Formats: sequence, C-alpha cells, structure tokens
Amino acid sequence: MLSSEVTFCGDFMVKDREGNFRNGVGMVVVNNDNRIFAGKKNSVNTKMVSFFLKKPWQMPQGGIEKGEAPIEAALRELKEEIGTDNVDVIAETEEWLEYLVPHGLRRKNNKFIGQRQKWFLLKFLGNDKEIDLKLTNHSEFDIWRWMSVGNVIRLSVHFKRNLYLDVFKSFRWYFDGEERK
Repeated sequence: MLSSEVTFCGDFMVKDREGNFRNGVGMVVVNNDNRIFAGKKNSVNTKMVSFFLKKPWQMPQGGIEKGEAPIEAALRELKEEIGTDNVDVIAETEEWLEYLVPHGLRRKNNKFIGQRQKWFLLKFLGNDKEIDLKLTNHSEFDIWRWMSVGNVIRLSVHFKRNLYLDVFKSFRWYFDGEERK
C-alpha cells in the first residue's frame, strides 16, 4: 500500500490518490454443476443504456454498511438481490479487488469513482425455485441464469472484466477441481 493511501475497511469509502472508492462485496454463487449465477441488470443509468444499447450481466454485489463485516454484507446483499442466502461459504479473496467506473458513466454528484470489494465464493444449497428477484421493491436484476466462467466475463460490462478475471483467478483452484491452496 502506498503511503498516500488510507484504508478504512468497515467504513463507507476508501480514499487514495485517485479518489473515493466505495467499499463493497461481490459474490460468486455456484450451483452443483459449478455454473455461476449471473443476473441481467435491471436498474442501469441512462448513460449506460445509451452506451451499451443493452443491459449487462453481472454477479451479485453491493455495498458494505457502516459497522457491517464483509461476510454479513455479502449474505444481506445476496438475500436482497436474489431472494435467498441459502449458501455455504467456500472461500473469500485474500485481497480487496477494485474497479473504476469510467468518468462518463458515473452518476452525477456521486463521490465514488469505483468500488473496492471483497469477493466470496459461495455454494448454492437450495433449488432454483428459491431464487426470487422480486423479493424487494427495487430488484437488481430482470432475469438470471447459471453461466460458465467464460460467459460471465464475456457478457459483463467492459469496465468490470478485469475485476472478474481477478476474481476467477483468485478462485481458480476451485474451478480447476483442486484443493484450496
């Protein structure tokens, strides 16, 4: 970590040389066939829609609330976004991973330039009927499906692809069928 950086893990943001990153979590939810849950974004800002002409797919993610541990945030966000937290925690990334939202796609008056996230690998223990995208009044996804690693990366928004590559690199041992290193 550079000496000019300051990190507060349990706080809402991290400030460094480039600006403010929102602390968050991301979840790689796998089923019994080791396929990954991905949802098609419901609420995409107008700039993004006109830029991409379609809604991107992504894995569940969200912010960490003040005083909340990353795993607590992950399970809360999962429940809010897909309607269930019926999962077993397999692993988490050692490092916090980050991505920048391109300047032209940032929401107006948003103090964050991106997110710094702790990612979790979670095994889904239930059946597909448990997944309910409309559990809350502001659903994150329109539709969902189980995907391969390659499709999750290929169908994601361009500025998250390197993040997703880093996430899957961290959990490569799992997808390669190896014991955790």
